[in-house]
Amino acid sequence: MTKKQRTSIPSKRQIIREQRLKRQKQQRLLAILGVAIGAVVIAGLMIGPSLRAALAPVGEIKTITPVERPQADGTALGDADAPVLVEVWEDFQCPACTGYSQQVESLVVQNYVATGKARYVYHHYPFLDDRVATKESDQSANASMCAAEQGRFWDYHDIVFANWDGENRGAYSDKRLVAFAESIGLNMQEFKACFDVNRYKDQIEKDFADGQQAGVKGTPSVFVNGTIIKPGFVPSYADIAAAIDAALASQ
Repeated sequence: MTKKQRTSIPSKRQIIREQRLKRQKQQRLLAILGVAIGAVVIAGLMIGPSLRAALAPVGEIKTITPVERPQADGTALGDADAPVLVEVWEDFQCPACTGYSQQVESLVVQNYVATGKARYVYHHYPFLDDRVATKESDQSANASMCAAEQGRFWDYHDIVFANWDGENRGAYSDKRLVAFAESIGLNMQEFKACFDVNRYKDQIEKDFADGQQAGVKGTPSVFVNGTIIKPGFVPSYADIAAAIDAALASQ
């Protein structure tokens, strides 16, 4: 063996060093790959529900026939100087609110608000989406206030409840909320400009805070002249009528 051949053969120490460097390089690559995969998984968990909601079809929209309501003013109905104030805190996703709105509220409005005996005010209490990424309670409240900006809160209120289909299941995806607005004939350019920036976020949050301070624990919660009616339960029309009549009699 020549001297040149002897010097070209790597030593044992050199082989071990090269193997160590190779392992270190592989470990670095695996670490980088692990971080990249983790980032993708986290991003998927964060945007997955929103992305799925954005890609989901609008689906069927149940239309409504607008109902004439007495002295509608934003989220309020009736004479501002009426002797009795009825306030309700609701979440549009609340199943009990759907039934209350369609079966009880209409009678209160017909028999007490339209006759000048009471003023009726709706307050937002969005809480059923607190633990999910898709904010259907918050966004439906947001959309309803953008409809209120065009004097159509109560029509929007009706079409949202008419299309209720469970909690956090996509019934009030952003696409559908926009479709509701189009269905009742809102100015869509103005609606989207309002909806996209969540223009009434502060007002909705104030409604929620006011409800908590008043003692709202669930929805719907109905108050007559500041006193909650049947706390923890959905009040019937008879419950509310009795409270209004008592308030009128005490004046």
